[in-house]
Amino acid sequence: FFFDNMEEPTLSALPKTMRAVVLTGHGGLDKLEYREDWPTPQPGVGEVVVKVGACGLNNTDINTRTAWYSKSVTEGITDAGGMDGFDTADAQTGNWGNSSLSFPRIQGADVVGTIAVVGRGVNSSLLGQRVMIDPWVLATGDYMDPSRSGYFGSEYDGGFAEYTKIRVENAIPISSSQTDAELATYPCAYTTAENLVARTGLQPGETVVITGASGGVGSAAIQLCRLRGARVIGIASTSKADSLLKLGAESIIDRNEIDIEGAIRERVGGSIDVALDVVGGAMFMPLINALRQGGRYSISGCISGPLVQFDLRQLIYKDLQFTGATIAPPGTMKKIVRLIDQDLLKPLLAETFPLCKLAEAQEAFMAKKHVGNIVVTLS
Repeated sequence: FFFDNMEEPTLSALPKTMRAVVLTGHGGLDKLEYREDWPTPQPGVGEVVVKVGACGLNNTDINTRTAWYSKSVTEGITDAGGMDGFDTADAQTGNWGNSSLSFPRIQGADVVGTIAVVGRGVNSSLLGQRVMIDPWVLATGDYMDPSRSGYFGSEYDGGFAEYTKIRVENAIPISSSQTDAELATYPCAYTTAENLVARTGLQPGETVVITGASGGVGSAAIQLCRLRGARVIGIASTSKADSLLKLGAESIIDRNEIDIEGAIRERVGGSIDVALDVVGGAMFMPLINALRQGGRYSISGCISGPLVQFDLRQLIYKDLQFTGATIAPPGTMKKIVRLIDQDLLKPLLAETFPLCKLAEAQEAFMAKKHVGNIVVTLS
């Protein structure tokens, strides 16, 4: 991607201003401001400007806008909290790394588009290349240090705009025939799900239970677990069961089932090898109780509630392994793109909205009536 050309980029192809939705601070949907006069980003050394075709939504958008990440918030993402923000939120610890966020900020991590301008040091042959953006802007060396690694659309302006900029190594070429809107369902959900699954060391023939199976991460995890040859049981609304069975789940347990542990044991005929959790809250202990001796539990989200009661004897005397899954290792997005290009992953596009309707798109996203993901299109 890099080239010895150190000439200044030609910016004539870029308009001076663009359409964008700008987050002006932590709080409710009123903090999302649609603008048609926002300055178009300019590439620095080693960067490219991407003309956005589509940008998907994800829970990080909601969590960041509301400052739900702050430890002072002890409840899950409620209807009121998602719409209006949390009164208890602490802006100084409002992002995923428990630090402050600068405003204004353009959110949106799930970008598909074409390279419009290249910065100094970037090969001009990339102009016009269709790309997906890897949302993890990882530091060299200790990439797990959140003070040095950031997330696209959080610590860096993202894709809810006509144009966005990113370092060239994060712009991953894509050759798939899937539409921009379909491809925009992948970046956040599938890098998160791949990390979630990989941290358990899931093996062929093992049985895994996935909570929130109809959401972006959950439905991604179904496909990634099936590619590994695992037996998949999902937990979701029964109204969404048919879609998830078509993805490869063997069975779906109603998320409103009173005895989740009992339902799991009945479906699989005993205990499970792996639990993948994206909701937390009341789902936590039934999953732990259903794990076999030496079982593994991995979690990447707790929108149903961050605080749980836990019997440490389950961890100790069952030899369990617990892992959190947030920062995806280098190369994760490239792996996902390879799987897409090989037609091994299916997009789950629930609905599209125009950029000016981003607030409405977030309302639909928070309603959780969809399967897969919701996307904003820039056509």
